Amino acid sequence: MEKKLIFNAIITSAVLNTCFLTCAFASSSQWVGNDNALLLAPNSDSQGTPRLVINITIDQLRSDYLEAFAPLYSEGGFKKLFSQGRVYSSATYPSSRLDRASSAAVISTGSAPYNNGIIGTNWFDRETLRSIAAIEDSQYDGVMTADKVSPQRLYVTTIGDELKIATSGKGLVYSIAPWADEAVLQAGHAADGAYWIDNANGYWCSSSFYSKELPGFIRSLNSTPLSEKLKRFAWKPSNEMVGNFNYFLSGRLSKPFSHKFEGIGRYKKYKNAGIINDDIATAVVSCIKNSNLGSDDIPDYLSVTLSGGNFENRLPSEAPIELQDTYVRLDKAVSDILATAEQKVGKAKLFVVVTSSGYSLSNSEIPAQFKIPSGTFDITRTSSLLNMYLSAIWGQGKYVDAASRTDIYLDHKLLEEKQIDVPNLLEKSISFLLSISGVKDVYSATQLQQEANLYGINKIRNSYNPKCSGDLIIELQPGWSLLSDVTEEKYYTSEAHINFPVFLYGFKLTPDKVTTPIDVACIAPTVAAVMRIRAPNACNMPPLEDVK
Repeated sequence: MEKKLIFNAIITSAVLNTCFLTCAFASSSQWVGNDNALLLAPNSDSQGTPRLVINITIDQLRSDYLEAFAPLYSEGGFKKLFSQGRVYSSATYPSSRLDRASSAAVISTGSAPYNNGIIGTNWFDRETLRSIAAIEDSQYDGVMTADKVSPQRLYVTTIGDELKIATSGKGLVYSIAPWADEAVLQAGHAADGAYWIDNANGYWCSSSFYSKELPGFIRSLNSTPLSEKLKRFAWKPSNEMVGNFNYFLSGRLSKPFSHKFEGIGRYKKYKNAGIINDDIATAVVSCIKNSNLGSDDIPDYLSVTLSGGNFENRLPSEAPIELQDTYVRLDKAVSDILATAEQKVGKAKLFVVVTSSGYSLSNSEIPAQFKIPSGTFDITRTSSLLNMYLSAIWGQGKYVDAASRTDIYLDHKLLEEKQIDVPNLLEKSISFLLSISGVKDVYSATQLQQEANLYGINKIRNSYNPKCSGDLIIELQPGWSLLSDVTEEKYYTSEAHINFPVFLYGFKLTPDKVTTPIDVACIAPTVAAVMRIRAPNACNMPPLEDVK
């Protein structure tokens, strides 16, 4: 009941939100208002909005690889976006510490984790005293999955939510992705469906939060189970050209690869490989062809997530041909999606956005032979050392409740019982943590809330959320690896800038290349403006001025 009230509050907030778009269209005769939403008037210009909007996020897409593998692309994918689309060549996120969940939430809401509540794929929950997933929700059963998930921890509205409100539910909203958090957080609260591949059984699945049954276009995908496919399948280069092309300066040509997916974790491993883009494209094409998307003049919205990461998060020098093949499959996936959508609604009634999740994963160690400063930072060990230090000052006790990623959570009840001066404790904790190898800087929750405008910490503050984040947030030295307390995997830390583009394609756009940097958070208000609806209720970014 409490969660339903929270969602009702979100919708009420959206209804009352007097966003700048309301003013922008208030004088237009094409719009009428009611107590609940802005709606297209019955006699509105049918050319005023696209019939179908497709928002494609490519996890870990990078401009350098995107351009490097151009000789391998077809004419209908990335080359079409570059030549016929509007290309913003330099984009950034408003927050740091990105992962697939936090990136998805920024794109769908147009707001940073400080506002939308999604600080990462997992975090420590103070109520249950355990690590929770961003979309975990025991209230809703899975459909073709044992996982129980919903978007209830997403505190604000998404593009899809606003479309539903503005059209009294008539605009269709779907989301398709390899992973549950990507699909759910891009879909939002009011979507018709969010679909992904289950980690345990390999079936396409969903949550009863949206519907208790899968639609026909998803059920048809499950008629050939992934479990059967993988018995006789190996991922190999998609064509001979991929196997012979070599962009990386490794000093040698790499041999073509062949990877089988076996064992308990085979579906996760499959979803982390470039071959997954074939499956996502097949699902998206089926959705466009076999649903009512784009069938009338009311805009519909489809969110898609593809994968641009390297095989098993290896360094490019360790799996160069796999990475090349991943980008070739990405190109084909984009080409298939564009061709299918254009065939159904036409380019003039289609609006497509393509961008990156803005980060790049690697769990490979830097070879010791290069003598580069590095090491492994263990957050669990570090929190134990901090607890020992605090016990030595204020007496025995479990001052540290938990640690997650690079966040340390303190026991507020214990601090209150011992009548400890919290600012003093935080100051001493920061000094102690700064003495630990691999730690570059430490921020307290108080500092991030009170000093948000200080130079250099705005992105860190945007990555923080008062309800979800720890009391102490650690920033690691570049070159160090973070040992995940949840998965026991290592992730390489880097502050190197990752350049990635934003493509806009179709509708009324004139092809152009824009070099002025933009914020990814502007995607949501831009899409909203094109559909003539309000931006999500936590979005304070204006739409891109040159998109009309």
